[in-house]
Amino acid sequence: MTQPELAPCVDIIIPTYNRAHMVVTAVRAALEQSWWNRRVTVIDDASNDDTRAALMPFFDRADFNYIRLARNVGTAQAKNAGLLLTDGPAVTFHDSDDIPHRDKLLHQVRVLTRQDIGADACLNWQLIGRQADTRLQVGVALVHHELILPDGQRVAIRRDLSLLDDVFPNLQMGARVPGEWTHINSGLFHTDVLRRNGGFDDIIEEDRELRNRLMLNGEIMWVIPELLLTKIETPDSLTQSAASDYDSDRRRADRQRVWAKVRGWRATGTIPPVQIDLPGLALAEVTNPAQLARRDIPTTQATHQSITRLLAEFAQGPALVSPPLSAPQKAAVCT
Repeated sequence: MTQPELAPCVDIIIPTYNRAHMVVTAVRAALEQSWWNRRVTVIDDASNDDTRAALMPFFDRADFNYIRLARNVGTAQAKNAGLLLTDGPAVTFHDSDDIPHRDKLLHQVRVLTRQDIGADACLNWQLIGRQADTRLQVGVALVHHELILPDGQRVAIRRDLSLLDDVFPNLQMGARVPGEWTHINSGLFHTDVLRRNGGFDDIIEEDRELRNRLMLNGEIMWVIPELLLTKIETPDSLTQSAASDYDSDRRRADRQRVWAKVRGWRATGTIPPVQIDLPGLALAEVTNPAQLARRDIPTTQATHQSITRLLAEFAQGPALVSPPLSAPQKAAVCT
């Protein structure tokens, strides 16, 4: 990381759909992070509840942007939309039922910007195409988290070995709940990692697939051994709903897709980047269009053209954008 990026602007992207009753808590916790150089972008995946009204008190903040999609695209693609419409050198994702602890980003930024990490010769760095005794740049800083289940049970997730569960399932004995994994979405990603590996695959297990892709492609991943995030599971959470829980047909099919990529990696030693494919992306509303920007990550040609057109349209102030606030209120905050 170059010297100007030692205090990187962090994009906190919060995808949400019909979570008016929860998303405000997630947004407030993100805005109250002790790391100063950050901005919060909510991607409203065409909610039909009171999400917009619940978030209106934040609309006049310079460090907040509410982007409402014109049509529902699903969790993975909502995250991809957030990636395509921001450009900070570091990015993290908080679900609308996530409550990050106040210093989460601060801890992650300090790891991501360390300049003293080396490839110790006691490890076989050639396996991932690196040389011993060279400096390493951390690409992803992960944290431990606590999980609050619908029955009130509180589980501390500290199983770093879970990162390897699709490669070495024999190491996964002793898990207390399904999906007892170190959380990938809430990791802090250096944007170069996404430039090399692409965005989220359009599946319900998009976090699992991205985790495997980064790990197996040799990205440097650091786990901070502290509980710095609380996840609140509710009966309508993706992992709790009968239509999308770990035993659902939908998730079983996605797991097969994820495992097929692991089999491909065993044969070739790499997993290809995922090009974001959102050619028909349309925005119904943007409260802070001055913050819109394009991140340089792999996309299909049609998606590239679509994002170029969107940015040009919103730069001209389209009718669907909320009325602009005064310049001092909406000035850029990230540096």
